[in-house]
Amino acid sequence: MRRILTCLLLSLALPASAQIYTYTDANGNTVFTDQPPEGVAAQPVQLPPTNTVEPPAPATPTISNGSETTTESPYRLLQVTGLPSTDALRANAGTFSVGIEVEPRLAANHRLRLLLDGQPYGQPSNVPRLQLTNVARGEHSLAVEVLSGDESIQQSAAVTFAVQRVNTSSPALRPPTAKPNPAP
Repeated sequence: MRRILTCLLLSLALPASAQIYTYTDANGNTVFTDQPPEGVAAQPVQLPPTNTVEPPAPATPTISNGSETTTESPYRLLQVTGLPSTDALRANAGTFSVGIEVEPRLAANHRLRLLLDGQPYGQPSNVPRLQLTNVARGEHSLAVEVLSGDESIQQSAAVTFAVQRVNTSSPALRPPTAKPNPAP
């Protein structure tokens, strides 16, 4: 039984590796076939080997351990934009937006998260415009990191900036007090 099954499987594989022949029929048409007709001078067709393409290797992310970088960064450009370089950022409520430049385009499984003064700020997002709210006045540093799941794979250089907010205890900002009307 085993020999019959083996012969049957081998006979099924034969057409897959069959030779192709070509000849010209009585009307002058070129004919291609896997079985040459008898009495006709058919020539075997030599086919080139099939093309194969190896899939590209996946990009290896950067994993930073202090000052050591183990592999190449997946993004050649990663930086925070939209912050003043010399003047203070005027944000009376401490709310402002920053842009993120990423090249090449952010991968579908990657997210961006801000680092305000070295600490994670806000929820990870795939949007290159992020908002900060209620940031205290004074000097701060801001960077952006790329996350793959919960793992940080790349981080931008930190940008230092100052937030200027109105001091609400200033006498100039107090509401005017009602003056008593002079007696007539």
